[in-house]
Amino acid sequence: GSAPVVGKIALETFPSEAIVAIRVVAAALAFYFLQQARGGLSLDRPIHYFYFAVFSFFGVVVNQYFFFGGLARTTATNTSLLAVMIPVFAFIVSALIGNEKASRQKILGIALAGAGVVYLIDPARASFSSATTLGDIMIILNSLSYAVYLAFSKKLIAHYGALKSIAWIFLFGCVVYVPVGFASLQSVVLAEVSRNAWLAVAAIVIFPTILAYYFNTWSLARVEPSVVAVYVYLQPLIGTALAILLLGEPWKPRIFLAMLLIFAGVFLVTRRGNASNAAAEVHLTAN
Repeated sequence: GSAPVVGKIALETFPSEAIVAIRVVAAALAFYFLQQARGGLSLDRPIHYFYFAVFSFFGVVVNQYFFFGGLARTTATNTSLLAVMIPVFAFIVSALIGNEKASRQKILGIALAGAGVVYLIDPARASFSSATTLGDIMIILNSLSYAVYLAFSKKLIAHYGALKSIAWIFLFGCVVYVPVGFASLQSVVLAEVSRNAWLAVAAIVIFPTILAYYFNTWSLARVEPSVVAVYVYLQPLIGTALAILLLGEPWKPRIFLAMLLIFAGVFLVTRRGNASNAAAEVHLTAN
């Protein structure tokens, strides 16, 4: 939820590729040392390294490139509005590959939460024009790539756990972004970068990268991909609150109805999953 706000601040100074490179490398180092302290990074089978490389391609390399590239070419409003496609894409891909079953309750929950986001953002404020077309397309591709990552990575993440999984996903991301970041930073005079710009980059690394990816991965090992994805609908609420606090934007009365719709939708999507998990735990305990 903080990424569009602090991202816009960072983009005033840094190219989008440099921001992505910094966040990927910093997160990779953090997860690497944390996992090494817990027992190493070795995987059970050689093919699993290839799988994590694929997960990294969709979940980090493509996802982050299109997000910040799109954010630099479109508005924050368009970005938040188009992000409602992530849970829809995740649900469709997950259902197609058999990771979860479609249900009317889950479809209703996704639609309800999506309606809340659309109402909060107000499509009338969006600027879908030729000036933002490329950025809008990049945000859609960002949403699709992250949904593919969520749907396909679930089983292996459940096997290895969140920390080891996310460490490998970001380490593979470094293969691409270390050279890309080095090249893009050549256009920035680092000695002239303001403190606010560095704080924005640090916030991007800590909150929507290290914490968000870790918690998403931890959750993905325990619940269905659509349950993880539906919480994307909370991001505009968080972004709106941060915009009010950090950028001085005014409160909008529509936020309260939007919150009600979003929380109701999240409840519908997660309720059945929680019940299923509880039943599974009882069954395992009984055996």
